[in-house]
Amino acid sequence: MAMSSKQRVQIALAHEKPDRIPCNALFVPEMQDLLASHLKIDSHIPENQPALANDLVCRIGTLLGNDMVKVQAGMESMFYIPSDQTEYTSNWGVRMMRVENHTGIYTENIGGPLEGDDSLLSSYSIPNPHDPEVYKAPAQIINDWGKDYWVVGSVQISIFEAAGHLRGLPKLMEDMLINKDYANELFDKVMEYPLIAASKFIEMGADMIWCGDDVGMQTGMMISVAMWQEFFKQRYARMFETWKKLNPKIKIAYHSDGDCEPILNDMIDIGLDVINPIQPSCMNPEKIKRLYGKKLSLFGGVDIQYTMPLGSLAELENEIKYLCETCGAGGGYIISPSHYLQSDTGVTKTLKYYEFAKKYGKY
Repeated sequence: MAMSSKQRVQIALAHEKPDRIPCNALFVPEMQDLLASHLKIDSHIPENQPALANDLVCRIGTLLGNDMVKVQAGMESMFYIPSDQTEYTSNWGVRMMRVENHTGIYTENIGGPLEGDDSLLSSYSIPNPHDPEVYKAPAQIINDWGKDYWVVGSVQISIFEAAGHLRGLPKLMEDMLINKDYANELFDKVMEYPLIAASKFIEMGADMIWCGDDVGMQTGMMISVAMWQEFFKQRYARMFETWKKLNPKIKIAYHSDGDCEPILNDMIDIGLDVINPIQPSCMNPEKIKRLYGKKLSLFGGVDIQYTMPLGSLAELENEIKYLCETCGAGGGYIISPSHYLQSDTGVTKTLKYYEFAKKYGKY
């Protein structure tokens, strides 16, 4: 019997075997344009039409083989710089700058609104998470795609990273050591946005909430486990509890680049369902599956630092075969690149990724 993408992901995240391992990928704008051209889809969308832009992303992804569609709200949206500006100030008050290199465009933080003056925090207000305009485009995506595809409501850059953008990461780290009252007030303030936005996504019909903060580096945690527990465990516990009260069947995914293995048991304790992206240059996907796979589903694993942009097709095929055989064993796995595919990956390699994922993802 034919299985829809929504059913496929649902079964996999129940730690059972669907017809094949669910597949997903996300793309930077330059990569999106290359893929749209290959698919003969007009990728020109007016910047004041977010619903059309979101629909374009869904069309490209699902035509290639994605089983999931993504809607988002919060700080992660501030990285899409208007095309006619080199610098701009986001609705969070963070100043952003366009940076170009030979492969594409990146958006960098060049100044947060809370840098340099402790007194600014009391008067600082986050953007309004109840603003109905924020949810118009996501509502359209959920309405159009939610019957057949697994809908992910993303509120990444949730607490630690969000505070770092506002305060400046070095100063925030200092606050967490010697200015703890300030740090706690800031974290409480910024967490209200993902808490409320994800709740709205659940009420709108999302199947999974995707939150997260990068707390890992290539060589280990950016902060100690004790510090993570002190500042973030209970805040994430509050969010998870709120979301699961709204819908006990909701799945919750957490994203952290780098090596975040030291906090996985804590995350399991507070109700995490899915860990992403299992960055293979610093986390061993097979080990994570073996140690945590009975309680956590894995989402990611395909290397974007070497294999996708630089590796041979044989290396890519072998990596995907390995991930499907190890991480995919018994269900509980969504295969995906470990971050957005960059334009230096190219169309051919991207198409091969989907081909290999389907070839080796069959149970």
